[in-house]
Amino acid sequence: MKKNIHPEYNHNLEIICSCGNKFVTGSTLSEGTHNVDICSKCHPFYTGEQKIVDTDNIVKKYEDKVAKAAGMSYRTKKEKMLARKEKMGAVSSRPTNTLTLKDLLENARVSR
Repeated sequence: MKKNIHPEYNHNLEIICSCGNKFVTGSTLSEGTHNVDICSKCHPFYTGEQKIVDTDNIVKKYEDKVAKAAGMSYRTKKEKMLARKEKMGAVSSRPTNTLTLKDLLENARVSR
């Protein structure tokens, strides 16, 4: 084993959970205290109770996204195609006031 390359091991690191539980453990972290979100006293696996730890508001973002999606109206592909055909039919049935290239060329031949 090489010397002076390994971090120093701290045998007295105090861990403080968000539930208030404190315990001492060993780690390579510097001496002092370290805060954690969940421990064995409040973990759902050990307590049998459901607890959501949402430090980054991920659950709230998901609920907002679901609420937004519920407010939107979705159409099937068939409905979209029918709407597109109706729109194209309305556009093609309207008389156009502009001349096409073919009309312009015919007018140019007549005027010569």
